[in-house]
Amino acid sequence: MGTNTDKAGGTNLALISAIVGVATIGGLLFGYDSGAVNGTQPGLKSAFLLTEGGLGFTVGSLLIGCFIGAFAAGTLADAIGRRNVMRLAALLFLIGALVQGLSESHTIFVIARIAGGMAVGAASVLSPAYISEVAPANIRGRMTTVQQIMVITGLTAAFLVNYVLAAAAGESTNIFWGGLQAWRWMYLAQAVPAAIFLLALFFIPESPRYLVAKSRDTEALGVLTSLFGEVVAKAKLTEIRNSFTGDHRPSLRDVVAPAGAKSFLGIRPIVWVGIMLAVFQQLVGINVIFYYGATLWQLAGFNESDSLLINIFSGAVSIAACFICIAVIDRIGRKPLLLIGSAGMSVTLFVMVYAFSQGTLDAEGALVLSSEMGMVAVIAANLYVVFFNVSWGPVMWVMLGEMFPNQIRGSALAVAGFFQWFANYLVAQTFPVMAIGIGLAASYSFYAVCAVISFFLVQRFIVETKGKELEEMEG
Repeated sequence: MGTNTDKAGGTNLALISAIVGVATIGGLLFGYDSGAVNGTQPGLKSAFLLTEGGLGFTVGSLLIGCFIGAFAAGTLADAIGRRNVMRLAALLFLIGALVQGLSESHTIFVIARIAGGMAVGAASVLSPAYISEVAPANIRGRMTTVQQIMVITGLTAAFLVNYVLAAAAGESTNIFWGGLQAWRWMYLAQAVPAAIFLLALFFIPESPRYLVAKSRDTEALGVLTSLFGEVVAKAKLTEIRNSFTGDHRPSLRDVVAPAGAKSFLGIRPIVWVGIMLAVFQQLVGINVIFYYGATLWQLAGFNESDSLLINIFSGAVSIAACFICIAVIDRIGRKPLLLIGSAGMSVTLFVMVYAFSQGTLDAEGALVLSSEMGMVAVIAANLYVVFFNVSWGPVMWVMLGEMFPNQIRGSALAVAGFFQWFANYLVAQTFPVMAIGIGLAASYSFYAVCAVISFFLVQRFIVETKGKELEEMEG
C-alpha cells in the first residue's frame, strides 16, 4: 500500500487509517456473522426440525468455532504473522457463508457455522491487536475502537439485510430468489464482504512487532518508516527489539509467571485481568440482544417485522455510542469508561427485569407485555446497548489489544480470547432454555448482577493504559 509521506516526515495518518480500514473489515464480518442468525431462526427450526435446545446449539455452534479460532489465532499469529492468519480467517468467512446458505444437511450446516466461527474468533482478537501494533499511542484507543464500530455496523447490516429479505419474501421462510428461502440469502449475502476482506489483506503490511519478534528487522524498519518516518522508525525499532527477551520466541508458556514472580495458580496476574475483562463482557448479557433480539422482542409482544426493525434501531444506536467512545477514550481513559458502562448497564438491566416481571403468560405459555411495559423494555434495552457500546463493547477489545507486554501478547490473547468466546457460547446456549424455564425477568436478573460485580472488579483490578506505548506494558 503506497504512501505520499516523505521518509523523514512524521506519522502517516493516511496509511494508518487505510490499514485500520482493511483490518476492521474482519470486525464487520465478525458482526455480520454474529447477527445474521438473528432473523434466520424460524427458517432453521423449520428446515432442520429443531427443538429449542437444538436451536440453541445451532446458534451457539458458531461460538464453538469462535473460542477455537480465538485460542488458535494468538499463537498461530506468533508463528506465521498477524496478516496471514487474518487471510485464513477471511477464507473461512467466505466458505462458511456459502455453505451455511446452501446446506440441506444440519450436520454440514453446523460444521460450516463452526468454521465461520473460527474466522470470527480469529478476527476478533487479531484485528484489534494488529491495529494496536501499528497505531501510535496517542490515537491507539480511537483507532482500535473503529473495530467495534465495524462489528456493530456488521450487526446492523445483517439486521437490515434480514429485514429487507424477509419483507421482500413476505416471511423469512418463504422462497425469495433462485429457489432458495429468504433466510438462506441472509447467510449468502456475507460472502461479498468476505471476498473483499480477503483481497484487501494483500495490500497491507505485516505488523512491525511481529517482524521484530522473527528477527526480520530490515522489513520491520521499512514498515515503521512508512508509518512514522525514518527518524522515529529507527528509535522505535530499537525500543521494540529491547522489549523482547534475548532470543526467546513467544509461546503459550509465556502466560505462566516466571519463577519467583507474583502469580495466581501459576498464571501472570495481567492474564487473569484479561480473562476477567473477556468473561464479564459476555456475562452482562449483551449478545442475548444481538443473537436473540428478534425472538426476544417477539416474546415481549412485537411481531416479526417490528422485532427486526427494533434490531436495526438498536444497531444504529450502538454505532452512535461507539462514536462517543472514539471521542473520549484517548482523553478520559479506559478505566473510567468501563466504570460508567458497568453502572449504566446495571441500572438499565434492572429496569428490563422490572418490565419483564410485569408480563403475563398466554395460553401457550409465551410472555405478553402491556404496550406500556413493552415500550419500557425497548427503551431500557436500547439505553443498555448505549452504555455497553460506549464502554465494555469497544474498551475490552482495546485493552486486550494493548495491555499485554510484547513478549506475551499473542499467548495472552489466545487465552483471553478463548475465555471470551467460551463465555459467549455459554450465554447463547443457555438463554433459550433460561427464558422458557425461569422466565425473562429471572434471566435478566443474572445479567444485571454480573454488571454490578463488573463495576467492583474494574475498580479493583484495572490499570489505566491510556497514552502508554506498547513497550511500556508490564505483567
